Amino acid sequence: MLELQNLSFQVAGADGTKEIIKNINLTLKDHTLTAITGPNGGGKSTLAKLIMGIEKPTSGRILFNGMDITDMSITERANAGISFAFQQPVRFKGIKVKDLITLAAGNKISIAGACEYLSKVGLCARDYINRDIDASLSGGELKRIEIATIIARNTPLSVFDEPEAGIDLWSFNNLIQVFENLHDTSDNSLLIISHQERILNIADEIVVIADGQVKAQGPKDSILPELLQGTESCKFYR
Repeated sequence: MLELQNLSFQVAGADGTKEIIKNINLTLKDHTLTAITGPNGGGKSTLAKLIMGIEKPTSGRILFNGMDITDMSITERANAGISFAFQQPVRFKGIKVKDLITLAAGNKISIAGACEYLSKVGLCARDYINRDIDASLSGGELKRIEIATIIARNTPLSVFDEPEAGIDLWSFNNLIQVFENLHDTSDNSLLIISHQERILNIADEIVVIADGQVKAQGPKDSILPELLQGTESCKFYR
């Protein structure tokens, strides 16, 4: 279980200190697919980075399975069981797909084993297993390879920051299927930052973040109908 206790994050700017995350208290249940949504600039991606340790909170605590991880590094959090998928996946010059998946798995796996992970994200293994993680791969291909590495890691919590960003419709449709299959076949928890209705529609829980605060949290069936009325009229965005 992930718990955020009185979490705040501030940055210094030309006009003084700006508060991005404002005293958030949030508990994310185990074995659930939680979607975090809200208007642009509301603090969603910053919150994801705080959870992974890419940014450090100004105040408050982050607990993961009862352990205080607030001061842990990214590597320590990864070792504790948290995975993170970037909005724009990182390209690794000189590293092949099979090597990246093997590193993610944390042990030696066969080519057949690596290919199995690629198949789970809808990629033809023989076309990708020996490809370099470089500019020759499209955004959608990179996203699915990154998700394959997260499946290989098999951690209790995986965080995805706007996985729909920069990919085509066909790739997006496949991503939805990947998330559904991952949720249905695993006891791990998924946390997805997204604006997309189709992603919100497969979530168990939805959290609405606006102006650095939690405006709403609850089961999809109670939160999504209000969101679908539109940002301008939605009471959660006020």
